Amino acid sequence: MKRLKSRNVLAFDHATYRFLDLVGIGQDYLRRTSATMFILESHVTFQRELVAGDPLRVATQIMGVDRKRLHYFHTMYHGEQGYLVATNELMAIHVDTASRRSRAIPEEALIRLRDIEARHRRLPRSAEVGRVIGLGATRIG
Repeated sequence: MKRLKSRNVLAFDHATYRFLDLVGIGQDYLRRTSATMFILESHVTFQRELVAGDPLRVATQIMGVDRKRLHYFHTMYHGEQGYLVATNELMAIHVDTASRRSRAIPEEALIRLRDIEARHRRLPRSAEVGRVIGLGATRIG
């Protein structure tokens, strides 16, 4: 099972790269500007098992964006049967890799992200968004 979980996380990474490419702050942008998005926090939930070789589909939803940060949510589905496999909630910050400091997302990308965010606000919000991890009040041992 451990290998399949790693496969899911890798698939989420690829979905992030593709999404950032689509909004103009992906790999080409990094090469040109030495700036990129750094992940500040990530939560992954595993709902159902995928078998190696199963097709999958990942949907991305923007939950929020400001001038430096992006909060987004990936949902992974079995590519043929359509059931929910896993989710990945992320908070990222735009960083200048030379100075190792945050900086504003370029205006043209920010406009695209805000436009997508406005459309995504109409979508249902997954119960997995904003989950807190912890043991709660009951502890064993």
